[in-house]
Amino acid sequence: MPLSFRRWLSTGALAAIMALALTNTVVAQDNAPAQFRIGYQKGSVSLVLAKTHQLLEQRFPTTNISWIEFPAGPQMLEALNVGSIDLGSTGDIPPIFAQAAGADLLYVGVEPPKPKAEVILVPENSPIHSVAELKGHKVAFQKGSSSHNLLLRALQRDGLKFTDIQPVYLTPADARAAFQQGNVDAWVIWDPYYSAALLQGGVRVLTDGSELNQTGSFYLAARPYTEANGLFIQQVLAVLTQADALTHSDRAQSITLLAKAMGLPEAVIASYLDHRPPTAIKPLGDATIAAQQKTADLFFANRLVPVQVDISQRVWHPAAQ
Repeated sequence: MPLSFRRWLSTGALAAIMALALTNTVVAQDNAPAQFRIGYQKGSVSLVLAKTHQLLEQRFPTTNISWIEFPAGPQMLEALNVGSIDLGSTGDIPPIFAQAAGADLLYVGVEPPKPKAEVILVPENSPIHSVAELKGHKVAFQKGSSSHNLLLRALQRDGLKFTDIQPVYLTPADARAAFQQGNVDAWVIWDPYYSAALLQGGVRVLTDGSELNQTGSFYLAARPYTEANGLFIQQVLAVLTQADALTHSDRAQSITLLAKAMGLPEAVIASYLDHRPPTAIKPLGDATIAAQQKTADLFFANRLVPVQVDISQRVWHPAAQ
């Protein structure tokens, strides 16, 4: 059931990545599909770097690789569910909404949380100075996104219920416009949109994701695709982890590259990386599954998803391959 939903890098580091890609080419060709369509968002650093450097194209030269950009996770998982893409990366909430809607998508990897990279913003001169003071006010965010989760957890922490606010469901771009025009009182958003707003000025952070027990970001694929291409998926995620490591081995040059690829000022990218811890993609362990289950239960308890879901039934375990 479908959801309604060039120098930037040092020569040595780039050479190492190239060598690794060439070393693994023979193995990769043995199991690589003829086509691979990957969904990504503007803030997906690992994916943007891999795309810009064509790391997957080098690793899998016999595979026709397509990159499709989405504004947020819900739209990406809708495309994944109807078979328009093969792999996608989202925050913690879109997979829960997808599962509740009947999508048979599997969690194939997880990145650690980035609590400093997602916030609730208000105008600098706003009379609102705490999350508790959001009661009765209009709050803009992408429905079914990780920002939805941050908002719900922040409200719960400060003694409010979701029904105490006026949710305004908007995509990041539309939410930014509504926020700037004064049509909403607060905006819940992630990087790099957050860093762009911060550097533009006129905003104040009510809270970020620190101490809100977020579970991280996830990579997902449809069950049939995963079962048919398990080893390939593992190899793809390994390449993406290598791509992310480049941001930490040469920060200055990474900022330049990401700024160009994302169409954003270098200062915005620098701020984003300041909010972002090192990222490695790993299979889901018991602790991550339990944390994501608690998140799903929280949304069900607040009647934000129609059915209770069992996260463990949607987790792919590479060892079983």
